[in-house]
Amino acid sequence: MIDIEDFVQKLNLKVLSGTSKSDMNIASADINRPGMQFCGFYEYFASEQPQVIGRVEMTYLESLDSGARTSVLEKYMSHDLPCIIICWDMNPPQELLKIAKKNDIPVFQSTSKTTKLSLQVIMHLNRCLAPHITQHGVLVDVYGVGVLLTGASGVGKSEAALELVKRGHQLAADDVVDIRRVADDRLIGEAPEMVRHFMEIRGIGIIDIRALYGVGSVILSKSIDMAIHMENWDTQKEYDRLGLTEETITILDVKIPYQVMPVRPGRNVAIIIEVAARNMSLKRLGYSAAHELDRRLNEMITHSRDE
Repeated sequence: MIDIEDFVQKLNLKVLSGTSKSDMNIASADINRPGMQFCGFYEYFASEQPQVIGRVEMTYLESLDSGARTSVLEKYMSHDLPCIIICWDMNPPQELLKIAKKNDIPVFQSTSKTTKLSLQVIMHLNRCLAPHITQHGVLVDVYGVGVLLTGASGVGKSEAALELVKRGHQLAADDVVDIRRVADDRLIGEAPEMVRHFMEIRGIGIIDIRALYGVGSVILSKSIDMAIHMENWDTQKEYDRLGLTEETITILDVKIPYQVMPVRPGRNVAIIIEVAARNMSLKRLGYSAAHELDRRLNEMITHSRDE
């Protein structure tokens, strides 16, 4: 279900004809242009999608006399349409508004061109309808890499994020991260609106990052490009020291790179996270320091055997 008030606000629409409903039953992130339906073709009609009327459809309606136009619109709006959006800031015929009101179908008006509005609607619906979960953690933008910090409560995730903000990076979410799968291989994370830009620091309490460090210190949402799990250093545990094995974690059926970061007093976690983000960027470009060192060692061994 798509909230009508949010839909109108996010897409900057004007309400021409209201509805008694507070939301729309839309299950697909797509739109339908009803040109073929106006011409009488209903063999395939995506009536469950938002209906977008551009100049072509409007010109055809205006070419009809009032009786024919009423007949076309009566049949068209006898279906359970979620909404009708008029583009180009065009004013619809009075017959359309009258029939829409009778059938309780909301009609909106947009100043955008048809193609632009269609893209905006699809992107908005894709975001709203995307599978999502809420996860405990911190999300920061480090050199353009979205880093999701996870770990037990009190391990130092917020303190690490605060140090990153002081070093010029951006906070997306603290403590609670809403994660959406917006594509088959892409996750987007953001903070719930209630706690957006706020951070809890033990010993101080709640602080407002945007108020303290400026609007450039926060970001509304960020792609999740890697996950770093912070845990207290366990002397009995063997940690990866080379990085030859690339681990992943699956969130909403999307695999993202995953690293375990041991934490102990005196270790500058923020700098290590910065290095991890830069290293991830290099790996995306096809360069891995661990594999390069491994290659050099193999070459040296091979060369020694040849001698």
